[in-house]
Amino acid sequence: MRILNYAQAIREAHAQKLAGDPRVFVIGQGLWSPWYAGSSLEDLDRDFGRDRLIDSPVSENATTGLAVGAALAGMRPIVFHPRMDFMLLAVDPIVNQAANWAYLFGGKISVPMVIRAVINRGGGQGAQHSQAVHAMFMHVPGLKVVMPSTPHDAKGLLIAAIEDPNPVLYIDDRCLYGVAGEVPEEMYSVPIGSAVRRVEGSDITLIGISSMVKECVLAAALLDDHGVAAEVIDLRSLKPWDREMVIASVRKTGRAVVADPGWKTAGASAEVAAEIASRAFGALKAPVERVTLPDAPAPSSRSEETVYYPGADVIVAAALRALGINAPAEGRAEGDPMTRSSDADLTREVAAARAAAAKGAAA
Repeated sequence: MRILNYAQAIREAHAQKLAGDPRVFVIGQGLWSPWYAGSSLEDLDRDFGRDRLIDSPVSENATTGLAVGAALAGMRPIVFHPRMDFMLLAVDPIVNQAANWAYLFGGKISVPMVIRAVINRGGGQGAQHSQAVHAMFMHVPGLKVVMPSTPHDAKGLLIAAIEDPNPVLYIDDRCLYGVAGEVPEEMYSVPIGSAVRRVEGSDITLIGISSMVKECVLAAALLDDHGVAAEVIDLRSLKPWDREMVIASVRKTGRAVVADPGWKTAGASAEVAAEIASRAFGALKAPVERVTLPDAPAPSSRSEETVYYPGADVIVAAALRALGINAPAEGRAEGDPMTRSSDADLTREVAAARAAAAKGAAA
């Protein structure tokens, strides 16, 4: 099967829907600029015209409000927000308008629009340009939220979002753009609300969201070296999310780690952990562990980022705590993003695994 990277898969989904449905158009900032969209929209304005790829002035509220009106009139708009942080300026048309119209009119109308928001974690971008605020929007009735972790799902979930009669918040993480994987050439969709099992296991369940899925897969490989069979579940969708697959897995393994690229307090990991505690408490052999960002704004220093953003080593440490195997101390002191006790040998293992994976991808 063909290999595409994550950004190329997003571009192909846009191209196929633009070619097949005249109602589809894209509006937002930087649609014609690789600095904003990377290769995820490359040359689409040349292929489909700048009346279908509308590079707007800097007004998140206005472009999103325009898309709500277009969706109500029968179009299928995609609003592009190159930084999720600034999408917050469009909360009114997303939360007050798009999410509520179908309910207010008894289902007689719908708002079939996609709000595409990009997370730009890392790279020294700091507190105002790298925020993952997906948990805020999980809270909103009438709004669907998806976060693909692989090229296959990046394409399939975007197509599903465009075809859905409801407003869908589609969140992609720029750190995934170079990740490569198999992507069918034909048009296909991935069901919204359906998780997928990435790795089979029987000892512990690792539940990953977006960029943390690849860290869970790497953690599972490291745990396997230690004789632990970890199961990895990729949620893919956050609203609705696949409670049944998660609960079934935890009932099988008896232990769980939830890895979320957002903050800890009232985050997506809290929702998943609460559901596990509610529905699978009798099966739990240890408390649910959570791996998240610390409750502090993102630093701009590259060296501080290596501590702020958790990776596979932190997931492995959490899994070992749940299993009671050489359990290290908590990953971070409460409220302090700059302190973490880590096993030096494990850190070296993670670095070696990353290097091997990168070498394999280059080959």
